[in-house]
Amino acid sequence: MAISVSSYRRLISSLSLTPLPLRRRKFRSDAALEALSKASEAKTPNVVLYNYPSFSGAFSALFAHIYHSRLNFPCIILPFSSVEPFRIEDISIEGLEKCYFLDFIGPKGFAVELSRRTSCTVIGFDHRKSAHAMMPSSKERDAKLVFHVNLEKSSSTAVYEYFCAKLSETGFDNETTALLNHKDQDHVEMILKYIEDGDLCKWNLPDTKAFILGLREWRSKLNWISNSSLYKQLMEIHVDDLITKGKTYLSCRQNAANKLLDKVFRVHLGRGLYGQCLGVRADGNSDLNDEMGKELSRRSAAAGLRPIGAVIYMQRNNLKMSLRSTDSSADTSEVAKAYGGGGSPSSSSFIIRMDEYNQWLSVQSSIPC
Repeated sequence: MAISVSSYRRLISSLSLTPLPLRRRKFRSDAALEALSKASEAKTPNVVLYNYPSFSGAFSALFAHIYHSRLNFPCIILPFSSVEPFRIEDISIEGLEKCYFLDFIGPKGFAVELSRRTSCTVIGFDHRKSAHAMMPSSKERDAKLVFHVNLEKSSSTAVYEYFCAKLSETGFDNETTALLNHKDQDHVEMILKYIEDGDLCKWNLPDTKAFILGLREWRSKLNWISNSSLYKQLMEIHVDDLITKGKTYLSCRQNAANKLLDKVFRVHLGRGLYGQCLGVRADGNSDLNDEMGKELSRRSAAAGLRPIGAVIYMQRNNLKMSLRSTDSSADTSEVAKAYGGGGSPSSSSFIIRMDEYNQWLSVQSSIPC
């Protein structure tokens, strides 16, 4: 039996209603705390914490794993989630010498307190502007606090280069000092380029958005505690496979969106102050508003209207209007900001009163497009 888009959304939502305390256990879990306890008993000198569920964090963890395994350095690697973060006392294990923060800097003051309590060196990597606000002040920082924050390079790329350089400093033969063998190096480095293109929102590489969508099924697998095959699986990922999956996903969503565009009408934006475009009501299907909005933008342009698509739907008892444009000459945010909303030129939204919305409709009947 077929299931409607709205019914599918309700089903998925119902599956995420697990009480918060139970959901949190998978982050700061008994298994993770037990692993830290054992590391303390063994006086493990190296702890690696990676941002979860982040692909930059997961690949960074992979490189840390390869480096420490290659040199037989005792190390414990664990996912770190802001949902239920580890506490200082969890990480303050006996014998700790180095603690890596991969793809995050840690909560405010976390690195400073950890270094003071254990005398360990904390080495952090991040590429986000927000990381600067979390970094210790110059007065708090010393030689044991080392942060690599580069807004032009994703964390996974920075960590890869860091451990490559560290391994080359060992002075072993060339085969040993290569973090990845020739078989894996090219395809892993290509993955890093695509991750960086998405992390930094550059979108310079072909099909980066499809690549990111292709990765989505991996997000639930990035916890090494619950998935001991994580590193092997990451090494088996290939860019072309992910792009193909992403394109298939996009195509399915676009087909679903197009089926909902059978009752299109004309909208006078701001009662006509901002021109006219095509719109559609999408109550119960707002998850497809991006695809519907962009298709309406193209249809609006073909109809001689402004190249903007308006998708209107109820959200928590409020009427919301999402605007999309596929034409750089149309700035949707000027409309949204005028009505208390916001966004970017190509994508914006705002809450609109029903009486005001009714003033924006030229006719109630559908327009064949």
